[in-house]
Amino acid sequence: MKTSNTSILLAIFLVILAASARIFNAHLQIPNMVPIAAIGLFSGVIFKDKRSLAFLIPILGQFLGDVYFQLFTNIRGFYDLPGMLFTSGALLSATALGTSVKQLPKPIATIGYLLGASTLFFIVSNFGYFVQGWNGYSFAGLTKTYIDAIPFYKFTLLGDLAGGILLFGGY
Repeated sequence: MKTSNTSILLAIFLVILAASARIFNAHLQIPNMVPIAAIGLFSGVIFKDKRSLAFLIPILGQFLGDVYFQLFTNIRGFYDLPGMLFTSGALLSATALGTSVKQLPKPIATIGYLLGASTLFFIVSNFGYFVQGWNGYSFAGLTKTYIDAIPFYKFTLLGDLAGGILLFGGY
């Protein structure tokens, strides 16, 4: 980024984008079709020199969406602590993947990174679901957790690919 003001404006835009995409998606009732991991990946790539900002963007977007849900809808915005910690960890993992990218990736590489960010989010967030014991603490329970999450993963991939292509392409 060339100027600090541009960085701040882009960061604010990304936080608002993350929160509003979650809110809009909730009204569409399409599970997980939000480009939140793509926003984390993009933040990591763009704000390499401001890592704390890069990691704050997806977390703050998630938080603002949760505040809206908690205050203005019947959707629980803030849920159990382990679930929220693993979801936040998943977002931070996608951002960390972005910070590892040396330069703005080419289009094919961008798609690969977006698939990686979505997959990291899927693995980490659903492991949090398993840790809570909903399907038991066995290999069968772990397997069931990930199998049950596959329909959500499809929409996570679609949301992250669409959002990431727009973000990276627009940038």
